Amino acid sequence: MKPGIHPSYGPVVYQDMSTGDRFLTRSTATSRETVEWSDGNTYPLIRVDITSSSHPFWTGNTRVLDAAGQVEKFRRRFGERKR
Repeated sequence: MKPGIHPSYGPVVYQDMSTGDRFLTRSTATSRETVEWSDGNTYPLIRVDITSSSHPFWTGNTRVLDAAGQVEKFRRRFGERKR
């Protein structure tokens, strides 16, 4: 690898926002938010909407999504399309 061009690669805690599950892994992602892990060390915390602990493919459960709410969120974010 070429030195000095790659981001640092270290331990990070990911938290699933729908289930609250957390797992420690290695990643190049960073965060200003930190969390103390069970080993006593503090790691960056990255919150994500879905992981294997909440995804219907891995859990076998279906989730009801608020489709109307998602459409409104999209419209607020990007606005109405001009014709």
